[in-house]
Amino acid sequence: MSVNKVILLGNVGKDPDVRHLDNNVSVASFSMATTERGYTTQNGTQIPDKTEWHNIVAWRRLAKIAEDYIKKGTQIYVEGKIRTRSWEDQNGVKRYTTEIYADNIELLGRRGDSQQSSGMPPHPATSFGSNDSYEQAKPSAGPAADPFSTTESSDADDLPF
Repeated sequence: MSVNKVILLGNVGKDPDVRHLDNNVSVASFSMATTERGYTTQNGTQIPDKTEWHNIVAWRRLAKIAEDYIKKGTQIYVEGKIRTRSWEDQNGVKRYTTEIYADNIELLGRRGDSQQSSGMPPHPATSFGSNDSYEQAKPSAGPAADPFSTTESSDADDLPF
């Protein structure tokens, strides 16, 4: 038995590059950074932050979602599979690249974060899977209920503890 599953949470490094292939199939590719925070050891040695860059590939509906909602700086959660492919460059040298083929993408952050300044519609934390239809996956325009809201409600006295 084997498992090929990658889970990443980080920030998009560049706007998605979306290509439209035959039969209305779209593919989006973009870079994503994940950062492991630095720390200080017990003996005082400073270990700096370490950033890794990942190449993300999204197909079909996820490519359309990436085109419409993902921009440089967007914080996202990605689940997918790791794939390595090879090709020969112009000099006949074999080259390799490792990519994450996205199965699920979740847009993170609060409504109105970086999307407001970029002219994109605001979104709640929204999840898009490769099996979702695009129309079903669009975030609603109405306000989302915030389970962590600090405003009082009439149910405030009905706490179970």
